Amino acid sequence: MLAEKLKTFVNNRWLVFVSAMWIQSCAGIGYLFGSISPVIKSEMGYNQRQIALLGVAKDLGDSIGFVAGSLVEILPVWCINLIGVVQNFVGYGLVWLIVTNRLPALPLWVLCVAIFVGTNGETYFNTATLVSCVQNFPKSRGPIVGILKGFAGLSGAILTQIYLMINAPDEAALIFVVAVGPSIVVIALMFIVRPVGGHKQLRQSDSSSFFFTYTVCLILAAYMLGVLLLEDVVDVNQTVVTILSVLLIILILLPVIIPVSLVFFSEPQHTVEESLLPESNKEEASKSEQDGEVILSEVEDEKSPEVDLLPASERQKRIAQLQSRLFQAAAKGAVRVKGRKGPRRGEDFTLLQALMKADFLLLFFSLVLAAGSGLTVIDNLGQICQSLGYSDTNIYVSMISIWNFLGRVGGGYFSEAVVRNFAYPRPVAMAVVQVVMAFALFYYAMGFPGEIYVTTVLIGIGYGAHWAIVPASASELFGLKSFGALYNFLTLASPAGSLIFSGVIASGIYDYYAEKQAGLQGQYTAKMLAMPLRHEETFTCVGSICYSITCGIMAGLCIIAMVLSLIVVHRTKRVYAQLYGRSRN
Repeated sequence: MLAEKLKTFVNNRWLVFVSAMWIQSCAGIGYLFGSISPVIKSEMGYNQRQIALLGVAKDLGDSIGFVAGSLVEILPVWCINLIGVVQNFVGYGLVWLIVTNRLPALPLWVLCVAIFVGTNGETYFNTATLVSCVQNFPKSRGPIVGILKGFAGLSGAILTQIYLMINAPDEAALIFVVAVGPSIVVIALMFIVRPVGGHKQLRQSDSSSFFFTYTVCLILAAYMLGVLLLEDVVDVNQTVVTILSVLLIILILLPVIIPVSLVFFSEPQHTVEESLLPESNKEEASKSEQDGEVILSEVEDEKSPEVDLLPASERQKRIAQLQSRLFQAAAKGAVRVKGRKGPRRGEDFTLLQALMKADFLLLFFSLVLAAGSGLTVIDNLGQICQSLGYSDTNIYVSMISIWNFLGRVGGGYFSEAVVRNFAYPRPVAMAVVQVVMAFALFYYAMGFPGEIYVTTVLIGIGYGAHWAIVPASASELFGLKSFGALYNFLTLASPAGSLIFSGVIASGIYDYYAEKQAGLQGQYTAKMLAMPLRHEETFTCVGSICYSITCGIMAGLCIIAMVLSLIVVHRTKRVYAQLYGRSRN
C-alpha cells in the first residue's frame, strides 16, 4: 500500500503544480538585471547605452522560445528543463567570470551573447512548467498561469534574499547565485514536472486547495514586503538575515501540504465527472477519455435545447452521456465533420493559423506597447533609483518583483472571475491594468512626490498581470495543442517593445542629459584645474529628468495598448459567451 501511495503521490497533479511553483520561484532570472547591471556597468566601465544593449540581449533571451515551444511537443519535459539548466549555467557563469576578472576583458558582444544564452534558459523552464500544468488543470487556466508566472516574477526578490543570506564579499556574487541557484533546483525537480493526465484528477476539494495556495501567496508577498522594510530601516545583523531567509524558504515549501494531505491523509474520491455518470457508463467514459476530448462546439451542436432547462446535476449527466456517445461515434467514423476552412476560435490552432487571425495580432501588439513599457522600467530600475538619489537599488528591484508577483496572481484570479461570473472576454482585465500602468508612468513623468514608490508598485502589478491574462486568453481562443509555440511567440512582445523603448528612447535621453550635466560640470572643473576633458568618460544622469520624458511617451503608448485590448474584447464577446455563458446559466 505504501508503494501505491508513493506512486500516486508522484503522479498527483498538485505535486506537479507545487514543484512547478518551486522551479518558477528561482527561474525568473531576467528580473534581476536591475540589480546586476550597476555592477556590470561599474566593473566594465560601460555607459548607459551599452548597458541598454545588454538589457535588450537579456530581453531577447528571455522571450525567444521558439525552440523550446517546438521541442516540448517531441521531447520529454525533463529534457526541456535540462536544456534550460545548461544554458543558464553556461551563460551567467561566463558573465560572472568576465565581471570578476577571472577571464580577460572581452568585447561587449561576448557579454551580450552570454546574457542571451543564460536568460534563454528561462524560456525552457517556463515552457515546461506552463505546458505541463495547463494540461493538468485545463479548467483552471487563469489561476494556474497567474500563480506560476507570479512565482517567476517573485524570483528576483527570493534570489536577492538568498544572496544576502550567503553574505558574499562582493556584489558580483549575485551573478554567481543566478548561475547556480536555478540549476540546482531544476535538476532536483525536473523528473516530477510533467503532464500526468490531470484532467482525470478533478476533485471537489480543488477549490479549497486553490484557496490555500492563494493564501500562501498573499502571506509570502506580505512577508517579503515586511523583510524589505525591516532591512531598509534597521541595520540587521547577519544572523537575523539568515533567520529571515530560512523562514522565506519554509513559506515557499508550504504548498506541498496539499498533495501530501490529498494522497496520504484523505480517503480516495471519485472524480467529479465520474460521480455524475451512471454506473453503466463509467467504463465506457473512461475508455473514451483515452481517445481524446470532444470539443465544446460539437457537444453544443448535438445537444437538444431542453437540456438547458434541466437542473444542474441532471444537465451534467446528460452532457456526460452525450460525450460518451460522441467518443464512440468518433471511433467508428460516424461523427459528421463540418466543412470549413481552418479551426474556429476556441478550437486548436497552429502558430501559423493563429498568425492569420486579427485577434492574435491585436493581443501581440497590445503586449508590445504595454509589456514593453513595463519591461523598460524594470530593466532601468537600477539607474532610475540612482538618478533619484537612492543608493541601495536591490530594495526597489526586490519590491517591484513582489508587486510583479501579486500582479500575476491577482491578474489570474481577477480575469478568471470575469469569465466565470460574467462570461465576459478575459482581455478586458488586460485593458484595466494598462490604464493603471499609464497612470503610473504619467505620475513619474510629472515628477509628483514619491514617484519611485508609485511607479514601482503600479508598474509591477500591471506588468505582472499581463503574463497571467494573455497566456490564458491565448489558450482559450486558440487551443492547447500548440500552446507552447503560441505562448513563446507572445513573449517576443516584451523585448520587441523594450528594444525600442529602452535601447533607443530611454538610453538616448538618459545619455543626452548625463552628458549635458557632466559637460557643464566638467567645463567648470577644467577651468579650475586647467586640464582637458575626457570625452570617453562614463557620465551619470541625476534627477527625475533622466527618465521623465521616456515615461511620458510610454504612458501614451499604454493608452493605445488599452484601445487595442478593447477591440479584442469587442471581437471575442460571442466566443466567450459560448465558452462560459451556458455553464454560468
